[in-house]
Amino acid sequence: MEFLLSTEEHQLLLDILEQRHRELLKEISHTDHHEFKQALRKNEKLLESILTRLRGASVQELRT
Repeated sequence: MEFLLSTEEHQLLLDILEQRHRELLKEISHTDHHEFKQALRKNEKLLESILTRLRGASVQELRT
């Protein structure tokens, strides 16, 4: 899937995902149930992968 984001949209998306990533790391550290912690870690790895790609993505300014 491919879609275009303006610079402002790109930054907002990064901010939101980075905030959720920080929250997820806290949630993992406070979780004792092994299976639930594993599921959270899987989600954290997926989110980190998305963030890495977004941080490296080129952004084209949309003109309206």
